[in-house]
Amino acid sequence: MDESELIKKYNIDIEMLKREQLKLAKVLTFKDSQDFSLIDKIGAVETAIIQNKIVSVIVVCDKEFNILEQQYSADKLRFPYLHEFRSYRELPTLIEAFNKLTEKPQVILLRGHGITHPRLGLASHFAIAVNTPVIGVADNLFDIDKVEGDNILKEGKVVGKVLHSKVKSNPLYISVGSGISLNTSYELVKIFIKQPHKLPEPLHLAHKYAKSVADELK
Repeated sequence: MDESELIKKYNIDIEMLKREQLKLAKVLTFKDSQDFSLIDKIGAVETAIIQNKIVSVIVVCDKEFNILEQQYSADKLRFPYLHEFRSYRELPTLIEAFNKLTEKPQVILLRGHGITHPRLGLASHFAIAVNTPVIGVADNLFDIDKVEGDNILKEGKVVGKVLHSKVKSNPLYISVGSGISLNTSYELVKIFIKQPHKLPEPLHLAHKYAKSVADELK
């Protein structure tokens, strides 16, 4: 089923969602909201789809990647996959998992886009929702983005960075969700890379936890 059929089936007002994304994008901030060299609680999230369920997990670790806490939330899948509207599918369970934490992270890594999104990426939407700095770590780019060297440009402005984290692997695309600068986002992700993994270690831990939860729920 293509996107137009899904939109009709689920009775989704796409233009209203676009307007909401553009409105929320106006409150994003791209400066460091704290001294990130002092942080000791790093969060990472991952989402999995199991049949008609959506499961979101969050892992909080320290700077040595020791897990401090992990939580998850599961619910019925209520929104289809639409390329530019992931947050409307994943945000409710992500927020619920975050709210279960007793150890709140000072920054969160998320597999997805921040300001490299045409309007409002999942990393940005989640940052607003939980009032926490979020870094987007994506595996691909939207058609509107251009890459010049290590910079990702949108409408001539640098909105992200390309990171080659593993030899002979496709790069990662780093962008700001909100509450943190692009330079700090890029440097933190580089610090969090632990060979031989391509993903920064907190995201690798979240991926492992999501898999274990998915196996348990199956």
